[in-house]
Amino acid sequence: MKSSERLDRLPPYLFAELERKISAKRAAGIDVISLGIGDPDMPTFEPIVVAGQRAVADPSTHGYPTNRGREEFRQAVVAFYARRFGVALDPDGEVMPAIGAKECIFNLNLAFLDPGDVALASDPGYPVYTGGPLIAGAEAVLMPLKPELDFAPDLDAIPPDALDRARIMYVNYPNNPTGAVVPEGFFERVVEFAREHQILVVHDSAYSETTYDGYVAPSFLATPGAKQVGVEVFSLSKGFNMTGWRCAAILGNADAIREYWRLKTNVDSGLFDAVQLAGAAALLGPREPLEAQNAIYMRRRDLVVGALREIGVDVASPKGTIYVWAPVPEGHTSTSFVELVLEEAAVVISPGSMYGPSGEGFFRISLTAPDDRIEAAVVRMREHLA
Repeated sequence: MKSSERLDRLPPYLFAELERKISAKRAAGIDVISLGIGDPDMPTFEPIVVAGQRAVADPSTHGYPTNRGREEFRQAVVAFYARRFGVALDPDGEVMPAIGAKECIFNLNLAFLDPGDVALASDPGYPVYTGGPLIAGAEAVLMPLKPELDFAPDLDAIPPDALDRARIMYVNYPNNPTGAVVPEGFFERVVEFAREHQILVVHDSAYSETTYDGYVAPSFLATPGAKQVGVEVFSLSKGFNMTGWRCAAILGNADAIREYWRLKTNVDSGLFDAVQLAGAAALLGPREPLEAQNAIYMRRRDLVVGALREIGVDVASPKGTIYVWAPVPEGHTSTSFVELVLEEAAVVISPGSMYGPSGEGFFRISLTAPDDRIEAAVVRMREHLA
């Protein structure tokens, strides 16, 4: 049986060999602590679960949903964006639910890219920014995120040929995997750049609600002119602990959302109504659970950053996301350091090279493990890697 050529274009899964080693250690009875995957360990907030249970029990939610989305969900998104970001949205044309951010970002490639086109993708970045264009038959051109530019891409360094063919640009702040927040003035520069080159900007806003030290993440759509050139994909997965619910929304440019809807009508049958109602409850609910959760993540962040500094790693303390991004010690590659941590401390972290060529020389630690496991991992790393 032969798979399609589009699948053959995808790079190999770089974590596969590390997963094999993890399985071997666990089979040998070794307690391995995994800080590699960004899946929140805390449950979905109780009021959201209750609203979801009520909605699931309601027979009116059991039929096919509409891809346009329930009125309750779209209005909840509008109210949330007005209150949280000061952004006004039209619920009828500028808001549409998505079956998670990953689905939405992937399908935007199919909706807007043809063979020969280019998607400009943050590097390091979420792998779907590069895998999606390949499956669509297009090309992903990387925009290196440089530490000296506060992990923002140098838009002036994009090759002219790639720029001529560019149709989509992916940006993401607070940023996965670096934890960086958007540099001042960068969104304004992106709007100007996209208008000049006729590019659709896709801002992946997966971590806007997970921030620390008083930092409040902005929406790209709050930037003057942003709705004329782009969309924002807002996910409830990380901030509201709803990864398994697959609840997100695409917001902004009405023309782009209409084209996304045209594709979706041929691909799926929409987001389950009960999930939309649970999502509406999340968006309309109080901020206190989010703030309490962020305090937990901040405590974990400080534990990890402190331990890394004790063993000589020059690491910055992130103001957003659920990750710590740090340079590997001298003499190591991303992969060799990750293997050392696994072998010596039985702790799993992610090599930066997983997220693109510019991730080489870094590693990522996820804060999504219970406090006692984070503390145990910190102790092990101090003991074995000092």
